[in-house]
Amino acid sequence: MTETTKVNLLGLTQPQLEGFFESIGEKRFRAGQVMKWIHHFGVDDFEAMSNIGKALREKLKACAEIRGPEIVSQDISSDGTRKWVVRVASGSCVETVYIPQAGRGTLCVSSQAGCSLDCSFCSTGKQGFNSDLTAAEIIGQVWIANKSFGTVPAKIDRAVTNVVMMGMGEPLLNFDNAVAAMQIMMDDLGYGISKRKVTLSTSGVAPMIDELGKVIDVSLALSLHAPNDALRDRLVPINRKYPLAVVLDACKRYISRLGEKRVLTVEYTLLKDVNDQPEHAAQMIELLRDVPCKINLIPFNPFPFSGYERPSNNAIRRFQDLLHQAGHNVTVRTTRGEDIDAACGQLVGQVMDRTRRSERHITVRQLGDEAAPSPSAANRT
Repeated sequence: MTETTKVNLLGLTQPQLEGFFESIGEKRFRAGQVMKWIHHFGVDDFEAMSNIGKALREKLKACAEIRGPEIVSQDISSDGTRKWVVRVASGSCVETVYIPQAGRGTLCVSSQAGCSLDCSFCSTGKQGFNSDLTAAEIIGQVWIANKSFGTVPAKIDRAVTNVVMMGMGEPLLNFDNAVAAMQIMMDDLGYGISKRKVTLSTSGVAPMIDELGKVIDVSLALSLHAPNDALRDRLVPINRKYPLAVVLDACKRYISRLGEKRVLTVEYTLLKDVNDQPEHAAQMIELLRDVPCKINLIPFNPFPFSGYERPSNNAIRRFQDLLHQAGHNVTVRTTRGEDIDAACGQLVGQVMDRTRRSERHITVRQLGDEAAPSPSAANRT
């Protein structure tokens, strides 16, 4: 085989890797050996695989490779948050963020270069869309993060304990690759992360939520951001295709399959004078009355030309208290990595936009939002 047709083993699940070894006339058990070398030890050189014979190593060098995304840069925030910018095959760059907390380390992983959706308050969406990431490019972000800490399972605990598919892109619109990457995350021969600690976040692609429930049992988060359809149509445009009732029914079906008292995580970005008023809290309480969930409030993280502002601390506490009083489990996400633009909603990478959305967005904002509804016009629906 030529260099360009080599199979990248990094993104293959255990069954896929077993099939690969059978296809080259080798035993299936070789898949387990190679997976451990790749994901447990971060090895990308077949010569380093000491329990594999020389003849097989030579065969693998001829027809396969272990290739993660190219690291363009790595920044470390004053609070310990890390952000990697990696270049993918399309030429675009995407971002990955690691957030250290007491007793755990959460990695926020991207699934697309840019995003095909256009949520009005998200800087990623304003970059437009270029391409889906391959399974190797998705799991490669975990691989890169683990290697950066020098984590070898036989010696120290792994730094990445939780993974959230909450980076750039809508993972359910890159379904097969996202699922394959999450299967590797949970595989004991991969990263051995608990199904409770791998979370897929969606803006509400209802049919694919049902499909997800047929193949995997990771935790599910819904990017809600508005408690009624009229407002959500403006903030999260996919709501026009899959309105709240449809999306929440799909989420309830998914959660009901999981059992074990697992619940939906509801993500709600608070925007000043747009969706942070007491009437919005009341609508949210009614909307989620029969949905087993926990609510994560996310104060808006500003970015240039967004047109939105962060609510005051008093407004955030008021909104949280109203939900608490109704019996909901509510947390307010602490902003992390803001000094390196790694906070929620700030990930932008360098997207070779095929939609010209970024160009249009900046033009509209620079003209004083003449072609876009103002936040204040959207808050009283």
